[in-house]
Amino acid sequence: MLKIWGNADSVNVQKVLWCCEEAGIAYQRIDAGRHFGVVDTPAFARLNPNRLVPTIDDDGVVVWESGAILRYLAARYAAGTLWPLDPAARANADRWVDWASSTLWPALLPLFRAFMRTPEDQRDAQAIERDRREAAAVMALLDAHLAAHDFVGGREFTMGDIALGCGAWRWMALPIERPGLPHLQRWFDALASRPACRKVVMLPLTR
Repeated sequence: MLKIWGNADSVNVQKVLWCCEEAGIAYQRIDAGRHFGVVDTPAFARLNPNRLVPTIDDDGVVVWESGAILRYLAARYAAGTLWPLDPAARANADRWVDWASSTLWPALLPLFRAFMRTPEDQRDAQAIERDRREAAAVMALLDAHLAAHDFVGGREFTMGDIALGCGAWRWMALPIERPGLPHLQRWFDALASRPACRKVVMLPLTR
């Protein structure tokens, strides 16, 4: 059985869990990272020298880095759906897997830390407003793309939507003012209607 190391509330671990739920992959999740520890043990370091989650062991195939794991699982277990077979269609979905890590989450992370990791009396209101505007600009880029696409890769739900959807949930759930982005909202509502998303992603944000 596929083993997944990582805490269930991690944005990157949730990408892997959501993929598994969509593809019907049986898995065992092992608490690791943050307050669970485990990543500092020699046994874990042999799996992932970076000592980070998520990390998976799929019957001896060990993979780390959430994007690489998402691609591996989609290709092995969901070819033709989460992993488009046409190279052009696959590239359209795949680029958003990278964008989720390189652009979306870095824009959202300061806001997440401000509200979920910083005591209220220590928050910097000016910095939060600056970060909110910067994150809104990133979300507007996604909204503009979605104006002409049902999902980020085109007409069908793919691994790209999984990678972005985990971050988008944080944007929707944080106690901030959000500009009207109708295409983003329509897309997110479609993701939220999926049982797998509700099960492993749309959880209360934890501190």
